[in-house]
Amino acid sequence: MSFVEDLFSVRGKTALVTGAATGIGRMAATALMQGGARVLIASRKGHDCARAAEELNAMGMPGTAEGFGGDVSSEEGVAALVAEVRNRTDKLDILFNNAGISWGAELSEFPYSAWAKVMNVNVTGLFHLTRELLPELERAASHEDPARIVNLGSVMGTQPIADGAYSYTASKAAVHHMTRTLAIELAGRRITVNAFAPGPFQSRMTAFATATEEQADHVGSRVPLGRIGAPHDIAGATLYLCSKAGSYVTGAILPIDGGQSVQHGMSLFKE
Repeated sequence: MSFVEDLFSVRGKTALVTGAATGIGRMAATALMQGGARVLIASRKGHDCARAAEELNAMGMPGTAEGFGGDVSSEEGVAALVAEVRNRTDKLDILFNNAGISWGAELSEFPYSAWAKVMNVNVTGLFHLTRELLPELERAASHEDPARIVNLGSVMGTQPIADGAYSYTASKAAVHHMTRTLAIELAGRRITVNAFAPGPFQSRMTAFATATEEQADHVGSRVPLGRIGAPHDIAGATLYLCSKAGSYVTGAILPIDGGQSVQHGMSLFKE
């Protein structure tokens, strides 16, 4: 194995990626499989995860995938997902908390129920799944090679922008803060905790704006680097944080947004 391969390898590791049937979760799961990991893929629609795992396994990557149902929107759902994970492994090297939902409406019409619905998945479910799986993460952790938690945040949790998704933007800001909080609390247990803060990517959640190439180009034109995100952008960041390369990084909110997190319309002196 070359220096670079060794640095970014996740060979032999076991990972759980929630919400991984499509979108960023599937991109992360694919990257981990390319790096040699055994990847457990879970989401509310278990048949979609089983199909995704079948498709990924057919690609002949070094790693393997197993797909099954898992719902983090309730206490019972989290308990069932934890039990399923424990049926499959007694240690977990990587937990990628990707499962999330959104809701969009005008401020004057934003429904009360949509707040709790989004928070239950994006914040409450993420926290409790992480807490419940700490024993499995600790079994995999060592001084030289910590266990890894990666949470999916958003540029919308960094910038004061809602675009009608008020509970979503608030939930992602909460994910970022929880990431930093858990990073310091779990460092002594040799578990790193980081988050992605992506800009626009093609996914089921953003299909209303990025489903076609024309739409994707239009959204990308507003990004400083001139495009929306691509699977290799998620792949590189995933392998970095989950491999030897990222073993000394914790508490980071990694912007994968083409410069949107530093984008502004201010100009003090220049025309």
